Amino acid sequence: MAKNDKPKKLLVEGQDDLRVIPELIEKNGITWGNKKEEAIISIQECGGYENITYDLIYTELQTRGRTHLGLMVDADDDVSLRWQSIRNACLTSIPNLPEEIPETGLIISTPDDKKFGVWIMPDNIIEGMLETFLGYMIPEQGEYLWEYAQDVAKEAKNKGATFKQSYIDKAEIYTWLAWQNEPGRQIHQAIKYNILNPNNPKVQGFINWFKDLYDL
Repeated sequence: MAKNDKPKKLLVEGQDDLRVIPELIEKNGITWGNKKEEAIISIQECGGYENITYDLIYTELQTRGRTHLGLMVDADDDVSLRWQSIRNACLTSIPNLPEEIPETGLIISTPDDKKFGVWIMPDNIIEGMLETFLGYMIPEQGEYLWEYAQDVAKEAKNKGATFKQSYIDKAEIYTWLAWQNEPGRQIHQAIKYNILNPNNPKVQGFINWFKDLYDL
């Protein structure tokens, strides 16, 4: 096992995921650890979903000392297609995967008795991404401004803003964050400094999956 790698590991798509998860878990009562060597779980960002391959998953599951492995990915346009892609990649090593991902996220034991889990952002049901999930954390007192930010992002797209339509959730959350004190914080900072509310009931499904997968 590589230096700073832990028996429990999470594979994520990108840097935002890597930074958000520790802050989110800390805010839900679990001490993460301030340094890599102190962290309770290793997180590896893979530079996009296309890099989360069968070879990577197989290698991680076979790593000496590995006890738990999780995948957290975005649904993007279709949860079912994303799940089928993951399932097809994993079936050789984990033959008992269900046809559909459970709404509460996948947690399963591998043939060699390791825990393997999958969460498809935002909630294993609808299309979307990490930023869709973060929209669940808008505080109640910020709802009116959130609705306005959503309208503004859509109007900006209509007026020629060049972001991809599939990134509308990103545009909305960053528009809203631009209007907070201080403007323009990164999303992990917004959780750390309570601009976003990580204790919203809609977030607890993911927290419960995370705790159950990693036996926290």
